[in-house]
Amino acid sequence: MAFTSRLRRSAAVPVVAGLLLAAACSAGDSTAGPGVTSAPCPGSTHKDRGCIYLGVLSDLANGPFSALGSSMNEGQLAFWNQVNQAGGIGGYDIDITTNARNTSLDPRTHRTAYAEIEPHVLALAMSFGTAQTIAMLNQMDADDMVSVAATQWSGWNYRSADRNLVLSAGYSYCTEAVTGLDWFTRTHYAPRNIAIVAYRGNYGGDYASGALKWAVANGATIADRVDTGPNGEVGNQDGPVEEVLAADPDLVMLATGPAETAEIVGKLVKSGYTGRFLGSLPTWNAALLQTAAAPALTALYNYTTPVDSWNGDSVGARHARAAVDRAPANFGYSLGWAISYPLKALLIAAAEEGELTRAGLRRTIEDLRPDGEGMVVIHPAGAVQPDLSGEWTSVFEPDKAAPMGARAIEVGYQGETLGKLDLHEPCTRL
Repeated sequence: MAFTSRLRRSAAVPVVAGLLLAAACSAGDSTAGPGVTSAPCPGSTHKDRGCIYLGVLSDLANGPFSALGSSMNEGQLAFWNQVNQAGGIGGYDIDITTNARNTSLDPRTHRTAYAEIEPHVLALAMSFGTAQTIAMLNQMDADDMVSVAATQWSGWNYRSADRNLVLSAGYSYCTEAVTGLDWFTRTHYAPRNIAIVAYRGNYGGDYASGALKWAVANGATIADRVDTGPNGEVGNQDGPVEEVLAADPDLVMLATGPAETAEIVGKLVKSGYTGRFLGSLPTWNAALLQTAAAPALTALYNYTTPVDSWNGDSVGARHARAAVDRAPANFGYSLGWAISYPLKALLIAAAEEGELTRAGLRRTIEDLRPDGEGMVVIHPAGAVQPDLSGEWTSVFEPDKAAPMGARAIEVGYQGETLGKLDLHEPCTRL
């Protein structure tokens, strides 16, 4: 289900072919850090440029978010290909294929893959998985390894948590829940009794924390907080479904994967549940419209994203559309494109300062203000805490006739509750 259509312009080289060139082409120049060479990138037609190698650690196959992870990777490939076609950065093209590794969201595989590519990259274009990335922070700190966050954990917005190493774009799962509930209240009804079904860990925990903060601020009750995991881990969602039915909420909030979303929504509606569902971005995949839960999802479910829609009018959305031949199969393409802006800004600033080393990138993060081209809100990088006043969300509903099976019904929504909360630290920590 990953997006596999041809980019308008070829993006470096395939991952498998790139592996053969990693040792020879990414050892580093004596005048720059690891992952920066005077030799062209593998397969590049720009023989007058050197190469900056970036690593990718993501769920590209066989994991619970492989459809999202592979589609995000396609978005990043298109983004950096466009950068290269526009002249590169500081005399270098960018390569994110040579040192790309599939981790299947497995923590052990993530750690092993990091150790394998670490000597050959300047930074990580993607580290997919909140817990996986947190577990690597000590090593990343020792290596001065800056990474782009492929998740929305609230800790990435606080220097005390990310150690000035992790670049992020958009809201956190925590503030996503808060703003999503404001939108839901304005559009549908004011929920009084909310159930939350969420993956264990920082993704689900962050989202649930935001829902709790909203409930306290708005006089609502959290009827039930149900922890679950991917079906590959827990088997099925029968337990969560039974718990939700017993709690009898008027809204069910979801922070799971797509397969679990379809099962939970389908079984609850089949069992007589008549309330609505609100989900975080990772809960959706267009393939859900091919499941038995499609009618229930279409009638009763919305999900939110931190990024402009595929058909959006922002400069960034127009650039993302122009980079490919057709609409991708998964919204992850747009997300992968959007989260690449902070690293692009960092590389440009570091190149201008002659700081294309790992330590140089880390120093340059201070007070960096990346531009998301209207496609995504980006908090000032390196700040002690985020500026939440500019955050907004996009809201979607399933629609078979729309690109990627969902239609944006509101883009740029800002609620009122977020401004009333006193958020000075991550909403959850491991």
